[in-house]
Amino acid sequence: IFEPAPYELLLVPTIVVWAVFGLRFNLYTLPLTVLLLAYVAGGWLSFTQLDDFSKPFIYMATTSFLAASSVFFAAVIIEDPAKRLRIIRNAYVVSAVIAGLIGVLAYFEVLPGSDLFKRYDRAMGPFQDPNVFAPFLALPLCFLARDILTKRIRDSFWEIVGFLIILFATLLAFSRAGWGLAVFAVLVTAFLAFAGSTSKLVRFRMVAYLVGGSVAIAMLLAVAINIPAVRDLYVQRAHVVQDYDEGRLGRFERQQIGFFLIQERPFGLGPFQLGKLLGEDEHNMWLKGFTVYGWLGGFSYLILVVWTLAASAPLLFKPRPWTPVVQCAFAVYLGHVVLMHNVIDNDHWRHLFLIYGILWGAVGAERMERRKQRLGPFPWRPAPPSDALRQRGAIPIVRAVGAWRSLVAHLTGGQGVAGSNPVAPTILEASESSDVQAARTPSPVRSHEGGGGAVSPGRAEGARAGRATRRRPSRRQGIGDTAPRSGRARILP
Repeated sequence: IFEPAPYELLLVPTIVVWAVFGLRFNLYTLPLTVLLLAYVAGGWLSFTQLDDFSKPFIYMATTSFLAASSVFFAAVIIEDPAKRLRIIRNAYVVSAVIAGLIGVLAYFEVLPGSDLFKRYDRAMGPFQDPNVFAPFLALPLCFLARDILTKRIRDSFWEIVGFLIILFATLLAFSRAGWGLAVFAVLVTAFLAFAGSTSKLVRFRMVAYLVGGSVAIAMLLAVAINIPAVRDLYVQRAHVVQDYDEGRLGRFERQQIGFFLIQERPFGLGPFQLGKLLGEDEHNMWLKGFTVYGWLGGFSYLILVVWTLAASAPLLFKPRPWTPVVQCAFAVYLGHVVLMHNVIDNDHWRHLFLIYGILWGAVGAERMERRKQRLGPFPWRPAPPSDALRQRGAIPIVRAVGAWRSLVAHLTGGQGVAGSNPVAPTILEASESSDVQAARTPSPVRSHEGGGGAVSPGRAEGARAGRATRRRPSRRQGIGDTAPRSGRARILP
């Protein structure tokens, strides 16, 4: 599998379709947009340090697209957070179960071509690396774990089945960071669900399920370790520190050298350059932010991480339908910041950019809800359409259109133009009917001329009455002809 991945090939037309049919961006996601733009810009500026641009160009193009995907997901979620987060959650869980099942079956060589779905005798499913496969499964694992903890056990059969498949796939990936992320994220999700519940019975059930589930999982792991192939690799991978971590130019020494290098390179080194110098990549997201994306990208990413945590943390206990999804996403994101960023490069992890979109979409949706509660769905009543049309000088055109439609209706015996709806009101009728409705509505009216202050209902009614008394009939109109003028022009026979 090469870049661009199938994920990009599917997401590109999706973004194009949304853009054509009304994708709207919100100011509440502006911090995400600006900081990701600065992060990507720092990466492109690092090209000033390169001689060969072919492979780095594809790398930075992928980063740019993934950054755009975060903004896209946030914009989509803000418009209808409950429905769209539910769709994203369900689709993610289904895809994780399928990917986990592929990884498990390939590990035991049940699938034809199983070597395509494992590496170094470790399950990796449809991914490039087992160390990416395991973290991808962490968020759906939290979704299902939370469902199991908050539902009755008899209503959670399919959730338990999916949870066990994903858990077993995570184990067979033999990723130490993936194991740590799974345990950390599930525990944080359980704590947030426990703290957010106000029922003592539900809390007691959560504790009982958590204890019983932990015992059951420990027994299943004990059975799995008795399989010789699993036991040998587990013994090898269970060590916290491997030889390639602490040896000459190992992970830790490379990171130490890299931190000294970035102090001398404000524009960074560029993609893949540290690996060419020292033999391996950074394996540290904080370091890679500076080596590949320069000082601009590195500091932008640090600010983005802090801002994301600060903006999303207040949402964890809000009484919203999408709060469970936010809690799981926050737990997994916190695990990435605390664990994964320190031991592996993840600037091209698709699920991480999806998590950014989920969290910032929830942040924008919450601020929209607060604004709606504070101001109401319509914080001010706009000017009547006829006033707006008069300001644009469009009244003569509208009257001409109404007269033309009336003329056609008269000449055709009331049938009108073929294919038109003779019952539908004209623009003028709609505007004048809005004037009548506005005159009957006792709500305050805002002034649209200069001052901008609110006008009391009494003053508004008095102003309208004054304008009505100042009108004088024209010479062509008789004194006794007091019938209201219709918006549709009449042509007398």
